[in-house]
Amino acid sequence: MDENNMQAVEPPFMLSVVTPAYNEAENLPLLYKRLYEVLDGAGVDWEWIIIDDHSRDATPQVLRELVQRDARLRAYRFSRNFGSHMALRCGFDHARGDCVVALAGDLQDPPEVIPDLLAKWHEGLQVVWAVRGQRLGEKSSTVAASRLYYFIMRRIVGIKDIPSEGADFFLLDREVTDALSRFGERNTSILALITWMGFRQGRIHYDKQARLHGESGWSLQQKFKLVVDSITSFSYQPIRVMSGVGFIMSLVAFLYLAVVIFNGLRGIAPYGWASQMAVILFIGGLQISMMGVLGEYIWRSLDEARRRPGYMIEERIESQKQPITREKNDI
Repeated sequence: MDENNMQAVEPPFMLSVVTPAYNEAENLPLLYKRLYEVLDGAGVDWEWIIIDDHSRDATPQVLRELVQRDARLRAYRFSRNFGSHMALRCGFDHARGDCVVALAGDLQDPPEVIPDLLAKWHEGLQVVWAVRGQRLGEKSSTVAASRLYYFIMRRIVGIKDIPSEGADFFLLDREVTDALSRFGERNTSILALITWMGFRQGRIHYDKQARLHGESGWSLQQKFKLVVDSITSFSYQPIRVMSGVGFIMSLVAFLYLAVVIFNGLRGIAPYGWASQMAVILFIGGLQISMMGVLGEYIWRSLDEARRRPGYMIEERIESQKQPITREKNDI
């Protein structure tokens, strides 16, 4: 850890670390140890909030043991799997700190980078992204898919300030988390939403590490939903494209009809049944695809209109002891 960064992390302030966790029983004790060494070593007043996204392994038992060991830890278990973005929202809702760091529970994002985030925050930034450099231990297909997603978000959706390399390890100022709590959207990308909100944003770079234990719970279905949510939440371009395609198809149909009429006047019979069926099937498939795109927008509008809560908490794991705090004179 850089000594200059150590000196930049000065009280009085409180840091909240928010970690979504799904089947991270083996990783969480190691992550706690590293957080303890980094943040206690830097003299930071901190708390750690872990959101158990309805894990199927021993994660709840591990969390109970960690909370009993250190009263600065609090854990919340979801009643079912709501996804990492809702877990982040839950953590932000319960954070007490002057700033909040979102940190994954798989040890791919090193806690040793947190002092660098805090140093940028002390300089006046309200959102600090830890942008991935190298991505160790990840498949080339995963990296390529991630780059394609961020290309779509930047070039097509129009959120140009989102890091092109991707960033899900970041720091938010209390003012940003308070503003974020005003948004009740459920079907959206929280990272894109934070970028869209603005505020004073900056970035640092780090190397994403390989996962030590377990496997990622981020399924292909969840990735696809994130892509659709991200596009429909921030752009109407798919609807605009549909309008353009519809206009072009109408123009082509009109020209084709004119050709048929002209040939009929000359005594030339229209083309055969096969070509007509091909045209009908093509246009029918295109219309169904367009209806599907409209359906995605309509469904999300209905889902938001019902105003169901974004997450449900099944269990709160908190210590009865007073949290460990430090006074400025004790450091």
